[in-house]
Amino acid sequence: MVARETFTSRFSTILTMVGVAVGLGNVWRFPYMMGEYGGSAFLIIYLVFTLLLAIPAMTAEWSLGRETRKGPIGALSSVWGAKWGKRIGALLVFTMVISTSYYIVVIGNIAFTASFSVLNGFTDSTFATFDQQISNGWLQYGFSVGVLCFIMFVLYRGLNKGIEAVSRIFVPFFALVIFYLVVNAFFLPGAPAKIAEFLKPDFSVLEVEHVFAALGQAFFSLGLAGTIMVIYGSYMGDDQNIPRVAVFTAFGDVGAAFLASLFIVPTILVFELDLSQGPTLVFATLPKLFSVMPGGRILGSAFLLALTLIALLSAMAAIEAIVGSISEALRIRSSRTRMIIVILFVEAAVMLPSALDPSIVGTLDLIFGSGMQMLGSVIAIITVTWGLGQVKTKLQIFGETSLGWHTNYFYWLKWVVPGVMLVVLGGFVASNI
Repeated sequence: MVARETFTSRFSTILTMVGVAVGLGNVWRFPYMMGEYGGSAFLIIYLVFTLLLAIPAMTAEWSLGRETRKGPIGALSSVWGAKWGKRIGALLVFTMVISTSYYIVVIGNIAFTASFSVLNGFTDSTFATFDQQISNGWLQYGFSVGVLCFIMFVLYRGLNKGIEAVSRIFVPFFALVIFYLVVNAFFLPGAPAKIAEFLKPDFSVLEVEHVFAALGQAFFSLGLAGTIMVIYGSYMGDDQNIPRVAVFTAFGDVGAAFLASLFIVPTILVFELDLSQGPTLVFATLPKLFSVMPGGRILGSAFLLALTLIALLSAMAAIEAIVGSISEALRIRSSRTRMIIVILFVEAAVMLPSALDPSIVGTLDLIFGSGMQMLGSVIAIITVTWGLGQVKTKLQIFGETSLGWHTNYFYWLKWVVPGVMLVVLGGFVASNI
């Protein structure tokens, strides 16, 4: 059997985890979720959920992976037995296959938009061509397949030479670009006043769907689904401090979401464009923004390129969870290349409906991106706290020590975190029946 790779250093671990967490969840998804689901009130609830629920959930998922040294199917089978473990794990992997399919299509759309911005720019004379080509499902499908092939090549290179290597390039590049864009945004006339007004929370507008969306965003943006972080946890060395890495990852994730919003929201408001475009915000509103703002072609091209690169890291993690989990379940880890090719063709087929009919992406995102991924994380938390038990869980999260507050943390993880998630999820389902 091929030896299991682990992250080469603590810095590489944090950088890779931040790359996984940031992705489209913060730059594509977060601004449009704020626009649709309550503005700054959504932001505050999202931050609370991240601190109190998502970070503990992340420590649980990593603990499950590191304790078992397996992906979701193998990890659940180790705790609950092969019969139920494989069935539940297969459901979670299926969820990841669906959510990854439309996610890669969106990355393909952004890659196309970036290339169009570089080659043509966004002007009154190019909008018609852009609208025609972005609406061409087969053209967008071609870009999406290209993205998928690049992801598979990186995964073929492995954890250290592939995923870690590109993370060390993509994450710093994204950080530099987004900082530069935020500075430019605040120099726009009236931008500080616009963002100050937008950040005034109005909790009276919140509904059950908004709270569900905020909780789903907290988990989606961190890649919590009982899959990605489980298999990445299996790659963490025993000397890694899980709580510390979790805090750094969440800080980087929230920071990226906030910085992206500080660029997108004020500029859209200054130029009086529509923030509530939903999943099409990047493609419907931002090109118009880049056409009217000073230096829009250069700034827009840099933003879209950085967004494409950082989004690839999340997609790589999702596909790695699929490839690694199925390879382990079928006991063909030595034939990883063959499994990568199989998953490439499977994902290429599943991606086609989203490429040809983008209107289904929003629905799929709410069901699989929020609902099913939250359910997967609940299953992982229950597996850790009820299956592994208190001693192993605290040993994985905190190491050798076992202070009193470690026990309190365990009970918070065991009862409060999954309880709140199930109540919110149940309330959303009930309100839509």
